[in-house]
Amino acid sequence: MGNLNIKFNKYTRIFWILFTFPFITFSIIILLAVTGNLGYMPKIEDLENPKINLATQIISADGEVLGSVYFENQNRTHVDFDRLPKHLVDALIATEDVRFYRHSGIDIKGLARAVILTGILRRSGSGGGSTMTQQFAKLLFHDPAETKIERLKQKIKEWVIAVKLEKAYTKEEIITLYFNQYDFLYNAVGIYSATQVYFNTIPDSLTLEQSAMLVGMAKNSSLYNPKRFPETALRRRNIVFMQMEKYGYISKEEYDSLRALPLKLDFHRLSHNIGPATYFREYVRRAMSANEPLRKNYSKWNYKKYQEDSAMWVDNPLYGWCKKNRKPNGDQYDLYTDGLRIYTTIDSRIQAYAEAAMKKHISEYLQPEFFREKKGGKRAPFSSDLTNRQIDNIIRNAIRYSDRGMKLFNAGVSMDSVYKVFKQPVKMTIFTWNGEIDTIMSPLDSILYYKHFLHSGFMAIEPNTGFVKAYVGGINFMYFKYDHVTQGKRQSGSTFKPFLYILAMQEGYSPCREVPVSPITFYVNDTTWSPRTTARKEDINTMKPLKWGLAKSENYVSAWLVDQFKPQPIALVARKMGIKSHIDPVPSMIYGTSDMSVEEMVGAYATFANKGVHISPLYVNRIEDKHGNLLTTILPETSESISEETAFLMLNLMEGVTKYGTAARLRGPRYQMTAKIAAKTGTTNNNSDGWFIGIVPKLVAGGWVGAEDRSIHFDRTAMGSGTNTVLPIWAEFMLQIYADSTLQITQKDEFEKPEGFDVSLDCDDQKFIENAEFDDEYDIQEMLTY
Repeated sequence: MGNLNIKFNKYTRIFWILFTFPFITFSIIILLAVTGNLGYMPKIEDLENPKINLATQIISADGEVLGSVYFENQNRTHVDFDRLPKHLVDALIATEDVRFYRHSGIDIKGLARAVILTGILRRSGSGGGSTMTQQFAKLLFHDPAETKIERLKQKIKEWVIAVKLEKAYTKEEIITLYFNQYDFLYNAVGIYSATQVYFNTIPDSLTLEQSAMLVGMAKNSSLYNPKRFPETALRRRNIVFMQMEKYGYISKEEYDSLRALPLKLDFHRLSHNIGPATYFREYVRRAMSANEPLRKNYSKWNYKKYQEDSAMWVDNPLYGWCKKNRKPNGDQYDLYTDGLRIYTTIDSRIQAYAEAAMKKHISEYLQPEFFREKKGGKRAPFSSDLTNRQIDNIIRNAIRYSDRGMKLFNAGVSMDSVYKVFKQPVKMTIFTWNGEIDTIMSPLDSILYYKHFLHSGFMAIEPNTGFVKAYVGGINFMYFKYDHVTQGKRQSGSTFKPFLYILAMQEGYSPCREVPVSPITFYVNDTTWSPRTTARKEDINTMKPLKWGLAKSENYVSAWLVDQFKPQPIALVARKMGIKSHIDPVPSMIYGTSDMSVEEMVGAYATFANKGVHISPLYVNRIEDKHGNLLTTILPETSESISEETAFLMLNLMEGVTKYGTAARLRGPRYQMTAKIAAKTGTTNNNSDGWFIGIVPKLVAGGWVGAEDRSIHFDRTAMGSGTNTVLPIWAEFMLQIYADSTLQITQKDEFEKPEGFDVSLDCDDQKFIENAEFDDEYDIQEMLTY
């Protein structure tokens, strides 16, 4: 009996050891996980404030998201729970964790089912044991495991993290975090980006079938990628419907009708290179992330750029904002990860009209005409007056500063060897106005191909606020990164001439004041110089109103003004109106020979419509953090540049340009505009630069068109003048503006006359409405020697 008891006690101990060993072992493993001995275990503060990189949103004045700033594969925007459709949440719970609201991070029943059915019986469709909280823990703190042992360790840590997460967050917060964290591919990180990429919408507007497809992707985005594997994605979506019907979220009838629906994608890739306002978005990114200018970082040939950047650092709150401002903890803001909300002055509707107008005119008319003119030319697309050596130098510089060329030079490859490499044909994708084309071409030929393209910058400003409403820096940001609104500067041509007339108006002259149309000789550096004229013979040596002189862009009248009021005061007036670029105070300034940016010129012209008060163009007026807390308010910088009466007189002068001057075609049969429009056209030497700036009471807009190199241009002024290259863009733009009643800009708007204004403007009679439409261009080759 004693031996029997001893054996019984022995087996009892063995039984209890065997029975309790797994529990003890499991407890030890959990303890090791909790204490971090199985690898990194996040602290409670990490759980309560997980490091989730959020993209910075750039938002238009009318509430549209223009785009985001983010690191690659980190395009994540936070969406609150109340913006998630109920059917989206229902689909997720039904498919991924039906007992989500009944467990505390670990679902014992689901875990047991997974172990028995999936692990032991190998039933592939029985599902896994991870709760949604565990899946979120994996998304948040674990990278993909390389081995099964590593994955097992991760799984144990996820159990611990899940329990902690359940204590730190509500169920709704966990769902929200899950949707905001998941990577749906194609830079669609989080539900907000996913709805944009796959359906071109926002989370609030997701339909049930769209929600089911996205939830289906949560099992495996790559496998259920609707772009690459639509049939697989469709089957997975229907499984989501089946789960929703199984657990009572939809009826059998709804399930039968929903599963019959096809996948309907409205696929839009998200990229810094595509979408609305690409050049503007890059301007904001570049400005806000700029470092404080240090002289040592600029070459001796770039001292002017250092001066410009230093002035921007001091005067422009947006420039270097991330470096100038600090978080509560003292760290600098990170534009790529801090989820800032940048509220801009851009109007998405006006921006769209500007982009469409530029594309329409250049792609459908201007570029085909340029290709046609240059086709077959031995030196195309360069001007025929260039030597072969000059052309070769231009090409070599293009090679040197191309991405491919710089890599070769940095590797120590000689110029001759680089040239040989650039002559070898390679596969490449090139830009055309009809879409990208895959082709085989040598890099050298691609340089010549791209040299043929005309470029443009266009900008629109609300004159009484300085708010920039449209910003189009070029024809295609993906292929042509250079910004022709703020970065590029070109000779302004005759668009500079209104500055000549301002001093005359300030001195009491009126637009109807008659002045001589006669040759004038200037003495410059012991030489003489006389400007040319485009006036008809019968108009030379007669008296004409100043309004006629500006409308016809007549050089003799401009020269008379420079002779009367001298170059230096004229340059100072332009400076007061916002021109920051260097202006040569010499008589040849009548040709607009100094380089200006579109931003400067359009901003200066807005002064006329704002009663003589200059407002620096404003791009961003408010910046908030990811929680919506206000960080910065930016107000426009204003200064009184000219008197209200002078500004009104200048508007009247420039109205003549559109009535019987170089922009009279605006009133013609093609555009039929009846609005009050003050404007000026401009073209520089050899038609290298075309300009047009138009002013209406509530909007000032204008731009430039030209090639990358000044030696590439239309041969004929009829084609290359601002009247032909830029005016049609402005006209198409304004026709769309007038057609949109929501903008409240109409052709009945009037320029406001100053109180007590009594200057006679009765010189608009028929005798001036002759030769109503011609080009205001002249050869300024002789001037270039100065």
